[in-house]
Amino acid sequence: MHKGFKISAILLVAALFGTLLAACGKNGGGKVDVGVVLPTKDEQRWVQDEQRFREALDDTKYNVEILFSQGSSAKEKENVETLINKGIKVLIICPPDGDAAAAAVEAAKKEGITVIAYDRLITNTDAVDYYVTFDSVAVGAAQAQYLVDHMKGGGQPLYLYAGAASDNNAFLFFEGAWKVLQPKIADGSLKIANSSEAEALKDKAELTREEMSRIIGQITTNWDPNEAKNKAQTHLTAASDDLKGDVLILGPNDHTARAIADVFAADSAVTSYVVTGQDADKASVEYILDGKQSMTVFKDVRTLVKDAMNLAVDILEGKTPTTTGSYHNGKIDVKAKQTDVIVVDQSNVKKELFDSGYYDESEFN
Repeated sequence: MHKGFKISAILLVAALFGTLLAACGKNGGGKVDVGVVLPTKDEQRWVQDEQRFREALDDTKYNVEILFSQGSSAKEKENVETLINKGIKVLIICPPDGDAAAAAVEAAKKEGITVIAYDRLITNTDAVDYYVTFDSVAVGAAQAQYLVDHMKGGGQPLYLYAGAASDNNAFLFFEGAWKVLQPKIADGSLKIANSSEAEALKDKAELTREEMSRIIGQITTNWDPNEAKNKAQTHLTAASDDLKGDVLILGPNDHTARAIADVFAADSAVTSYVVTGQDADKASVEYILDGKQSMTVFKDVRTLVKDAMNLAVDILEGKTPTTTGSYHNGKIDVKAKQTDVIVVDQSNVKKELFDSGYYDESEFN
Protein backbone atom coordinates (compact mmCIF):
# COMPACT_ATOMS: atom_id res chain seq x y z
CA MET A 1 0.00 0.00 0.00
CA HIS A 2 2.75 2.39 1.10
CA LYS A 3 4.88 1.44 -1.89
CA GLY A 4 1.94 2.01 -4.29
CA PHE A 5 1.35 5.45 -2.78
CA LYS A 6 5.04 6.33 -3.26
CA ILE A 7 4.95 5.27 -6.94
CA SER A 8 1.76 7.28 -7.52
CA ALA A 9 3.37 10.36 -5.95
CA ILE A 10 6.47 9.98 -8.16
CA LEU A 11 4.23 9.60 -11.24
CA LEU A 12 2.25 12.68 -10.24
CA VAL A 13 5.40 14.78 -9.81
CA ALA A 14 6.71 13.50 -13.18
CA ALA A 15 3.41 14.38 -14.87
CA LEU A 16 3.43 17.89 -13.36
CA PHE A 17 7.06 18.37 -14.39
CA GLY A 18 6.21 17.23 -17.93
CA THR A 19 3.31 19.69 -18.12
CA LEU A 20 5.56 22.49 -16.90
CA LEU A 21 8.20 21.65 -19.48
CA ALA A 22 5.59 21.54 -22.23
CA ALA A 23 4.26 24.93 -21.15
CA CYS A 24 7.77 26.42 -21.17
CA GLY A 25 8.43 24.93 -24.58
CA LYS A 26 5.16 26.25 -25.99
CA ASN A 27 5.50 29.81 -24.78
CA GLY A 28 9.12 30.59 -24.23
CA GLY A 29 11.21 27.86 -25.83
CA GLY A 30 10.59 28.46 -29.51
CA LYS A 31 8.15 25.54 -29.76
CA VAL A 32 6.15 27.33 -32.45
CA ASP A 33 8.43 27.52 -35.49
CA VAL A 34 6.09 29.04 -38.06
CA GLY A 35 3.33 31.54 -37.33
CA VAL A 36 0.56 32.01 -39.91
CA VAL A 37 -1.87 34.95 -39.86
CA LEU A 38 -4.81 34.75 -42.30
CA PRO A 39 -7.31 37.55 -43.07
CA THR A 40 -10.67 36.01 -42.09
CA LYS A 41 -12.45 32.78 -41.17
CA ASP A 42 -15.60 33.96 -42.99
CA GLU A 43 -14.54 32.84 -46.48
CA GLN A 44 -14.19 29.20 -47.50
CA ARG A 45 -10.85 29.95 -49.18
CA TRP A 46 -9.03 30.83 -45.92
CA VAL A 47 -10.50 27.96 -43.89
CA GLN A 48 -9.19 25.59 -46.58
CA ASP A 49 -5.77 27.27 -46.34
CA GLU A 50 -5.70 26.75 -42.58
CA GLN A 51 -6.18 22.99 -42.97
CA ARG A 52 -3.56 22.78 -45.73
CA PHE A 53 -0.97 24.70 -43.73
CA ARG A 54 -1.35 22.16 -40.91
CA GLU A 55 -1.02 19.24 -43.34
CA ALA A 56 2.03 20.77 -45.07
CA LEU A 57 4.11 20.55 -41.88
CA ASP A 58 2.83 17.11 -40.83
CA ASP A 59 5.89 15.24 -42.06
CA THR A 60 8.47 17.75 -40.83
CA LYS A 61 9.89 18.36 -37.35
CA TYR A 62 8.44 21.88 -37.33
CA ASN A 63 5.14 23.07 -35.98
CA VAL A 64 2.75 25.86 -36.82
CA GLU A 65 0.21 28.10 -35.13
CA ILE A 66 -2.51 29.72 -37.28
CA LEU A 67 -4.48 32.80 -36.26
CA PHE A 68 -7.20 34.81 -38.04
CA SER A 69 -7.49 38.61 -38.17
CA GLN A 70 -11.21 38.76 -39.04
CA GLY A 71 -10.65 41.68 -41.40
CA SER A 72 -9.13 43.85 -38.65
CA SER A 73 -5.61 45.26 -38.94
CA ALA A 74 -5.58 45.86 -35.15
CA LYS A 75 -6.41 42.18 -34.54
CA GLU A 76 -3.73 41.24 -37.07
CA LYS A 77 -1.08 43.20 -35.12
CA GLU A 78 -2.23 41.52 -31.88
CA ASN A 79 -1.94 38.09 -33.59
CA VAL A 80 1.61 38.86 -34.75
CA GLU A 81 2.59 39.97 -31.23
CA THR A 82 1.15 36.72 -29.81
CA LEU A 83 3.25 34.69 -32.26
CA ILE A 84 6.40 36.77 -31.57
CA ASN A 85 5.98 35.93 -27.88
CA LYS A 86 5.83 32.22 -28.80
CA GLY A 87 9.26 32.42 -30.39
CA ILE A 88 8.40 31.96 -34.08
CA LYS A 89 11.27 32.07 -36.57
CA VAL A 90 9.11 32.59 -39.68
CA LEU A 91 5.91 34.61 -40.09
CA ILE A 92 3.58 33.87 -43.02
CA ILE A 93 0.97 36.61 -43.26
CA CYS A 94 -1.92 37.49 -45.58
CA PRO A 95 -3.20 40.96 -44.69
CA PRO A 96 -6.75 42.34 -44.96
CA ASP A 97 -5.07 45.70 -45.74
CA GLY A 98 -1.60 45.68 -47.36
CA ASP A 99 -0.58 49.14 -46.09
CA ALA A 100 -1.87 48.72 -42.54
CA ALA A 101 0.01 45.41 -42.12
CA ALA A 102 3.37 47.23 -42.30
CA ALA A 103 3.38 47.97 -38.54
CA ALA A 104 2.79 44.31 -37.66
CA VAL A 105 5.58 42.96 -39.87
CA GLU A 106 8.00 45.67 -38.73
CA ALA A 107 7.50 44.43 -35.15
CA ALA A 108 8.32 40.87 -36.30
CA LYS A 109 11.36 42.00 -38.30
CA LYS A 110 12.79 43.77 -35.20
CA GLU A 111 12.84 40.36 -33.51
CA GLY A 112 14.83 38.83 -36.39
CA ILE A 113 11.80 36.93 -37.75
CA THR A 114 11.70 36.24 -41.52
CA VAL A 115 8.49 37.63 -43.02
CA ILE A 116 6.69 35.95 -45.94
CA ALA A 117 3.74 37.87 -47.44
CA TYR A 118 1.23 35.22 -48.51
CA ASP A 119 -1.11 35.78 -51.48
CA ARG A 120 -1.37 39.55 -50.82
CA LEU A 121 1.61 41.89 -50.85
CA ILE A 122 2.40 44.01 -47.79
CA THR A 123 3.13 47.50 -49.08
CA ASN A 124 5.29 50.52 -48.25
CA THR A 125 7.67 48.79 -45.84
CA ASP A 126 11.10 47.14 -46.10
CA ALA A 127 10.13 44.53 -43.47
CA VAL A 128 9.02 41.89 -46.02
CA ASP A 129 11.51 39.22 -47.08
CA TYR A 130 9.49 37.11 -49.52
CA TYR A 131 6.14 37.07 -51.30
CA VAL A 132 4.39 33.82 -52.24
CA THR A 133 1.66 34.52 -54.75
CA PHE A 134 -0.34 33.44 -57.71
CA ASP A 135 0.64 35.64 -60.62
CA SER A 136 -2.13 38.19 -60.04
CA VAL A 137 -1.51 40.08 -63.29
CA ALA A 138 -1.91 36.74 -65.10
CA VAL A 139 -5.22 36.15 -63.25
CA GLY A 140 -6.67 39.43 -64.54
CA ALA A 141 -5.32 38.76 -68.03
CA ALA A 142 -6.91 35.27 -68.04
CA GLN A 143 -10.29 36.69 -67.01
CA ALA A 144 -10.12 39.37 -69.72
CA GLN A 145 -8.92 36.90 -72.38
CA TYR A 146 -11.96 34.73 -71.63
CA LEU A 147 -14.22 37.74 -72.27
CA VAL A 148 -12.37 38.60 -75.51
CA ASP A 149 -12.64 34.97 -76.66
CA HIS A 150 -16.43 35.08 -76.11
CA MET A 151 -16.92 38.54 -77.60
CA LYS A 152 -19.60 39.23 -80.22
CA GLY A 153 -18.05 42.57 -81.24
CA GLY A 154 -19.75 45.62 -82.73
CA GLY A 155 -19.54 47.74 -79.59
CA GLN A 156 -20.62 44.97 -77.20
CA PRO A 157 -21.35 46.30 -73.67
CA LEU A 158 -18.62 45.60 -71.10
CA TYR A 159 -19.27 45.97 -67.38
CA LEU A 160 -16.15 46.30 -65.22
CA TYR A 161 -15.91 45.38 -61.53
CA ALA A 162 -12.89 45.28 -59.20
CA GLY A 163 -11.86 44.11 -55.73
CA ALA A 164 -11.10 46.30 -52.72
CA ALA A 165 -8.99 49.44 -53.19
CA SER A 166 -7.13 48.50 -49.95
CA ASP A 167 -5.94 45.21 -51.52
CA ASN A 168 -2.88 45.51 -53.78
CA ASN A 169 -4.04 42.39 -55.65
CA ALA A 170 -7.13 44.26 -56.89
CA PHE A 171 -4.78 46.61 -58.77
CA LEU A 172 -2.73 43.70 -60.18
CA PHE A 173 -5.89 41.87 -61.35
CA PHE A 174 -7.17 45.04 -63.00
CA GLU A 175 -3.77 45.80 -64.59
CA GLY A 176 -3.75 42.33 -66.19
CA ALA A 177 -7.34 42.68 -67.39
CA TRP A 178 -6.84 46.18 -68.81
CA LYS A 179 -3.84 45.08 -70.91
CA VAL A 180 -6.07 42.55 -72.70
CA LEU A 181 -9.31 44.56 -72.86
CA GLN A 182 -7.95 48.02 -73.72
CA PRO A 183 -7.15 47.36 -77.42
CA LYS A 184 -10.70 46.04 -77.93
CA ILE A 185 -12.18 49.04 -76.10
CA ALA A 186 -10.01 51.45 -78.11
CA ASP A 187 -11.05 49.94 -81.48
CA GLY A 188 -14.76 50.03 -80.57
CA SER A 189 -15.31 46.24 -80.34
CA LEU A 190 -16.20 46.73 -76.65
CA LYS A 191 -18.08 49.62 -75.06
CA ILE A 192 -17.56 50.36 -71.36
CA ALA A 193 -21.02 50.50 -69.78
CA ASN A 194 -20.41 51.49 -66.16
CA SER A 195 -17.27 53.59 -65.62
CA SER A 196 -16.79 57.14 -66.91
CA GLU A 197 -13.19 57.02 -65.56
CA ALA A 198 -12.36 53.92 -67.65
CA GLU A 199 -14.11 55.45 -70.67
CA ALA A 200 -11.98 58.61 -70.32
CA LEU A 201 -8.78 56.49 -70.30
CA LYS A 202 -9.77 54.02 -73.02
CA ASP A 203 -6.93 55.09 -75.35
CA LYS A 204 -4.21 54.46 -72.74
CA ALA A 205 -2.59 51.02 -72.97
CA GLU A 206 -0.71 51.43 -69.67
CA LEU A 207 -2.39 53.02 -66.67
CA THR A 208 -0.61 54.63 -63.72
CA ARG A 209 -1.50 53.50 -60.20
CA GLU A 210 -3.41 56.76 -59.73
CA GLU A 211 -5.42 56.24 -62.94
CA MET A 212 -6.29 52.69 -61.92
CA SER A 213 -7.26 54.02 -58.52
CA ARG A 214 -9.79 56.39 -60.12
CA ILE A 215 -11.38 53.54 -62.09
CA ILE A 216 -11.36 51.10 -59.14
CA GLY A 217 -12.97 53.83 -57.01
CA GLN A 218 -15.99 53.68 -59.34
CA ILE A 219 -16.24 49.91 -59.80
CA THR A 220 -15.01 48.46 -56.47
CA THR A 221 -17.01 45.67 -54.82
CA ASN A 222 -14.76 45.73 -51.73
CA TRP A 223 -14.84 41.92 -52.16
CA ASP A 224 -18.35 42.13 -50.67
CA PRO A 225 -21.22 40.34 -52.50
CA ASN A 226 -23.81 42.78 -51.13
CA GLU A 227 -21.84 45.74 -52.40
CA ALA A 228 -21.37 43.95 -55.75
CA LYS A 229 -25.11 43.29 -55.99
CA ASN A 230 -26.02 46.92 -55.19
CA LYS A 231 -23.48 48.27 -57.72
CA ALA A 232 -24.74 45.92 -60.45
CA GLN A 233 -28.35 46.94 -59.77
CA THR A 234 -27.44 50.64 -59.89
CA HIS A 235 -25.52 50.17 -63.15
CA LEU A 236 -28.30 48.22 -64.86
CA THR A 237 -30.96 50.66 -63.72
CA ALA A 238 -28.94 53.51 -65.26
CA ALA A 239 -28.06 51.62 -68.47
CA SER A 240 -29.90 52.35 -71.70
CA ASP A 241 -31.09 49.40 -73.83
CA ASP A 242 -28.05 49.63 -76.13
CA LEU A 243 -25.93 48.76 -73.07
CA LYS A 244 -27.89 45.57 -72.47
CA GLY A 245 -28.56 42.63 -74.82
CA ASP A 246 -25.47 40.39 -74.97
CA VAL A 247 -23.09 41.67 -72.27
CA LEU A 248 -19.61 40.85 -70.97
CA ILE A 249 -18.82 41.25 -67.26
CA LEU A 250 -15.39 41.40 -65.60
CA GLY A 251 -16.26 39.84 -62.23
CA PRO A 252 -13.30 40.14 -59.83
CA ASN A 253 -13.78 36.96 -57.76
CA ASP A 254 -16.33 34.15 -57.34
CA HIS A 255 -18.00 35.58 -54.24
CA THR A 256 -18.85 38.83 -56.05
CA ALA A 257 -19.34 37.25 -59.51
CA ARG A 258 -22.29 35.17 -58.25
CA ALA A 259 -23.98 38.26 -56.81
CA ILE A 260 -23.41 40.21 -60.05
CA ALA A 261 -24.57 37.27 -62.21
CA ASP A 262 -27.84 37.01 -60.25
CA VAL A 263 -28.60 40.69 -60.94
CA PHE A 264 -27.87 40.43 -64.68
CA ALA A 265 -29.84 37.16 -64.96
CA ALA A 266 -32.89 38.90 -63.49
CA ASP A 267 -32.89 41.76 -66.07
CA SER A 268 -35.18 40.85 -68.97
CA ALA A 269 -33.32 43.26 -71.30
CA VAL A 270 -30.09 41.24 -70.83
CA THR A 271 -30.21 38.51 -73.49
CA SER A 272 -27.00 36.76 -72.40
CA TYR A 273 -24.00 37.44 -70.20
CA VAL A 274 -20.47 36.12 -69.83
CA VAL A 275 -19.09 36.68 -66.31
CA THR A 276 -15.64 35.89 -64.91
CA GLY A 277 -14.54 34.89 -61.41
CA GLN A 278 -11.61 33.44 -59.52
CA ASP A 279 -10.93 31.07 -56.57
CA ALA A 280 -13.02 28.05 -57.66
CA ASP A 281 -15.40 28.44 -54.70
CA LYS A 282 -17.70 25.42 -54.33
CA ALA A 283 -20.77 27.60 -54.87
CA SER A 284 -19.26 28.97 -58.10
CA VAL A 285 -18.39 25.50 -59.36
CA GLU A 286 -22.11 24.76 -58.93
CA TYR A 287 -22.92 28.01 -60.82
CA ILE A 288 -20.55 27.00 -63.64
CA LEU A 289 -22.14 23.55 -63.88
CA ASP A 290 -25.58 25.22 -63.98
CA GLY A 291 -24.52 27.80 -66.61
CA LYS A 292 -24.95 30.78 -64.26
CA GLN A 293 -21.24 31.72 -64.08
CA SER A 294 -19.03 31.39 -67.15
CA MET A 295 -15.59 30.68 -65.72
CA THR A 296 -13.33 30.86 -62.70
CA VAL A 297 -9.58 31.22 -62.45
CA PHE A 298 -8.53 28.21 -60.40
CA LYS A 299 -5.68 29.00 -58.07
CA ASP A 300 -4.66 25.66 -56.61
CA VAL A 301 -4.16 26.64 -52.99
CA ARG A 302 -2.50 23.27 -52.32
CA THR A 303 0.44 24.42 -54.47
CA LEU A 304 0.54 27.91 -52.94
CA VAL A 305 0.60 26.49 -49.39
CA LYS A 306 3.35 24.04 -50.39
CA ASP A 307 5.37 26.88 -51.90
CA ALA A 308 5.00 28.97 -48.72
CA MET A 309 5.89 26.08 -46.43
CA ASN A 310 8.87 24.98 -48.56
CA LEU A 311 10.13 28.56 -48.32
CA ALA A 312 9.65 28.52 -44.52
CA VAL A 313 11.45 25.17 -44.14
CA ASP A 314 14.36 26.40 -46.30
CA ILE A 315 14.67 29.44 -44.00
CA LEU A 316 14.48 27.29 -40.84
CA GLU A 317 17.21 25.05 -42.25
CA GLY A 318 19.45 27.97 -43.23
CA LYS A 319 19.06 27.48 -46.99
CA THR A 320 18.43 30.26 -49.53
CA PRO A 321 14.91 29.86 -50.95
CA THR A 322 14.34 29.73 -54.72
CA THR A 323 12.32 32.62 -56.13
CA THR A 324 10.88 33.29 -59.60
CA GLY A 325 10.48 37.08 -59.75
CA SER A 326 9.92 40.20 -57.66
CA TYR A 327 7.22 42.78 -56.89
CA HIS A 328 7.82 46.41 -55.96
CA ASN A 329 5.83 47.16 -52.81
CA GLY A 330 6.29 50.94 -52.88
CA LYS A 331 9.50 50.75 -50.83
CA ILE A 332 11.54 47.75 -51.99
CA ASP A 333 11.52 44.93 -54.56
CA VAL A 334 10.24 41.87 -52.71
CA LYS A 335 11.53 38.50 -53.95
CA ALA A 336 8.60 36.34 -55.04
CA LYS A 337 7.69 32.73 -55.71
CA GLN A 338 4.87 32.65 -58.25
CA THR A 339 2.38 29.83 -58.69
CA ASP A 340 0.55 29.18 -61.99
CA VAL A 341 -3.20 29.63 -62.45
CA ILE A 342 -5.70 27.60 -64.53
CA VAL A 343 -8.84 28.81 -66.34
CA VAL A 344 -11.82 26.55 -65.56
CA ASP A 345 -15.20 26.52 -67.31
CA GLN A 346 -17.79 23.84 -68.13
CA SER A 347 -15.41 22.23 -70.65
CA ASN A 348 -12.69 21.28 -68.15
CA VAL A 349 -14.25 21.55 -64.68
CA LYS A 350 -14.24 17.74 -64.31
CA LYS A 351 -10.58 17.35 -65.25
CA GLU A 352 -9.20 20.27 -63.21
CA LEU A 353 -11.36 20.19 -60.09
CA PHE A 354 -12.78 16.67 -59.71
CA ASP A 355 -10.22 14.34 -61.32
CA SER A 356 -7.38 16.28 -59.61
CA GLY A 357 -8.94 15.54 -56.21
CA TYR A 358 -9.48 19.22 -55.35
CA TYR A 359 -13.21 18.59 -54.87
CA ASP A 360 -15.29 15.41 -54.62
CA GLU A 361 -17.59 15.27 -57.65
CA SER A 362 -20.35 13.62 -55.58
CA GLU A 363 -20.79 16.91 -53.64
CA PHE A 364 -22.20 18.58 -56.77
CA ASN A 365 -25.58 18.08 -58.46
